[in-house]
Amino acid sequence: MQLSPTLLHEIKSIWLSARHRAYSQVNRTLIDAYWQIGQRIVLEEQKGEDRARYGAFLLRELAQRLSQELGKGLDERDLRQMRQFYLCFTNRDVLRPELSWTHYRLLLRVEDPAARAYYAKEAAEQGWGTRQLERNIQTGYFTRLVSTRSALPSSPEQAADENPENRLSPADFVKDPFVMEFLGTSLPSSFTETDLETALLAELQRFLLELLC
Repeated sequence: MQLSPTLLHEIKSIWLSARHRAYSQVNRTLIDAYWQIGQRIVLEEQKGEDRARYGAFLLRELAQRLSQELGKGLDERDLRQMRQFYLCFTNRDVLRPELSWTHYRLLLRVEDPAARAYYAKEAAEQGWGTRQLERNIQTGYFTRLVSTRSALPSSPEQAADENPENRLSPADFVKDPFVMEFLGTSLPSSFTETDLETALLAELQRFLLELLC
């Protein structure tokens, strides 16, 4: 007897497709939660007469209480970034599900809204990993693009860099430390890729079962 290669291929494809959808669902849920938290903080700040002082108090007190009750992932720095995330992307519809929270943290460093929108669009559509996005931001690719007054088909960095490690893959969403914190995944200080995948898949299964309940 011999195993059918077609059957093996089909089952493998089903599994990989399901895992990709699971990764994407976790990422979308995380990004949406951060956006909503940022929005809620901004709306609450507007109630204070002295917004600057009230905002500082609000973030400090929220971080203290949330850290006590929920653990890591919602300290003062995290909350400040979520607040900034909402202010930079007030239109929820422009958020790209292809991008991870680490992508968005890099985009928050870009002060020019036009440049930020360009980098977000290109990162999502061209599949830039976080290292490639960071490099293109640091080298000022958007500024150079505008200065030429002509649209280039792709960045020189993108065209020249064929290293697959710099490309975004579905697994990158879950390997992102912020996603691991969000899922409550813990690993020993020394772990293998197999340990990582096993732990993440277990958490994904639990997470998806909770969504269905």
